[in-house]
Formats: sequence, C-alpha cells, structure tokens
Amino acid sequence: MIIAVGLFSLMDAGMKWLTPNYPPMQIAALRGLASAPLVFLWAVATVAPISLVRIRWSMHLLRGVLSIFMLATFAYALKRLPMADAYTLFFIAPLLITALSAPLLGEQVGLRRWLAIGVGLIGVIVAMRPTGQAWMSLGSLAAIAAALGYSLSAITVRALGKTDSTQSMVLWMTVMVGFGAGLLAWPEWKPIASADWPAIAVIGIAGALAQYAITIAFKLAEASAIAPFEYTALAWGVLLDWLLWQTLPDRYVFIGASIIVASGIYLIRKEREHAEAEHP
Repeated sequence: MIIAVGLFSLMDAGMKWLTPNYPPMQIAALRGLASAPLVFLWAVATVAPISLVRIRWSMHLLRGVLSIFMLATFAYALKRLPMADAYTLFFIAPLLITALSAPLLGEQVGLRRWLAIGVGLIGVIVAMRPTGQAWMSLGSLAAIAAALGYSLSAITVRALGKTDSTQSMVLWMTVMVGFGAGLLAWPEWKPIASADWPAIAVIGIAGALAQYAITIAFKLAEASAIAPFEYTALAWGVLLDWLLWQTLPDRYVFIGASIIVASGIYLIRKEREHAEAEHP
C-alpha cells in the first residue's frame, strides 16, 4: 500500500509538472491515455476478457464522469498549490465518503462518526490558513471539489463491487477518463512539447503500477487495515515538493493534516468495528 501511494504521488508530481503548460482537462486526459495501454494489458492478463464487457455500463459511465471531474479539479489544485497542501485538503475524502454513505447508500452513521467528520472539517479550515492568503483560494476549493468527486466515485465503486470485477472498474475508468476528458479538452488542446513526454511517461507507468500495487494490497489485507496508509501520501508530497519545487508546507498545513488524518483513521476503525459487528 505504501508503494502504491508513493507511485500515485509520483504520478501526481508528473501532472503538476505539466500544469504550467496545459489546461487541467488536457492533463486529466493525458493521465487516462498514458495509463490505458498498461491497464488494458493487466486486465486481460488477470481476468476473462468477457468479464470486462459484461458490466453495468450506466454505473461505469457515471463513475467515468465523476473521475474526469475529480482529475481536472485536482490538476487545477496542483497548479495552484504545493502537493502537500493539495493532499491535505484532499484527505477530507474519507470523511465525505462516510457522510455521503448515509443519504446515498442508506448506511447508518452514528453520532461519534458525525463528530469525527465535524472535527475533520475543522482540520480543513486550519489547513486552508484562515489568516493567510490561501483562505478560500481557488486552489483550495478545487482540492475540496476533487475530494468530493473522488468520494462520489468511491460510493459508485461500493455499488459496482457487488457485480463487476476490479479490473473492469479500473480499465473503464481509465479509458473513459482518457477519451472523455480528451473530447472536452479538444477545443483548447495544446501541442505537447517534446520536453514533456518524460513526464507523461511517468504519469502512465506510475499510474498503472500504482493501480496494480493497490490491487495486491487489498487482496492481501483487509481494507480497514491498509486504508490508513493512504495518508502516507502527505510524506511523499512533502518529499516531492522539496525535491522538485523547493517548497515546504507551513505549520497550518501540518496542524490541519494532523487533525484530518486523526479523524480519518478514527472513522476507518469505526468502519472496521461496524463490519465485524455485521459479519462476526
């Protein structure tokens, strides 16, 4: 899981590298197109090809739209914010998933979990630096919008996971992002400079390997046991920010991240307890 998160962070660094020269929607398209061939090879090598097309197409289409929205807004956030800042605000996603599971999936969310969500929101406010220039900035709002898109997409995965394979979900999400975002980006598509092809290769290879690694992680361990390791993205983000852009987060980001991560881990533990109570 740590390797998967590190690879996803490397992919995000590649996306951030492209943000000064290309629109966010084009970057989202490049992310999908660069990974699609490798994801396709992995999918057909691990499951029967027929299972990749006998799927719930309407739900996959909805997830594709949500993924395009998530990637485009996150690319915009990466353009405006250091990676560590964007990750910190994106960490609100587990809290949003829990909050949205009540009205959308009919799941029971107890008082303690609602309190954890509230505490996590306080962490978001702290990370947005209410006394600084980043308060309610477009970059901060874009990161939160990306987290919302990711949360809604994750809820569709909960529904799709009952009938469709992981390979089909990953493959069609990647393909739909590549071609869907590509069509939306086409009117403002900018020619790709030769110097940017290495970054695109990093995006494609790291994204595909990360998806493979995270699939293995969820096969080897319970989701509730490895989910907290998603928060190692903050460490990767700080490292890549320092190596590539010579920036470090301020104390507001660290304090806000600590609050959000603590709330998220608490919710993950409560999810595990709830699952064990339902299936002892």
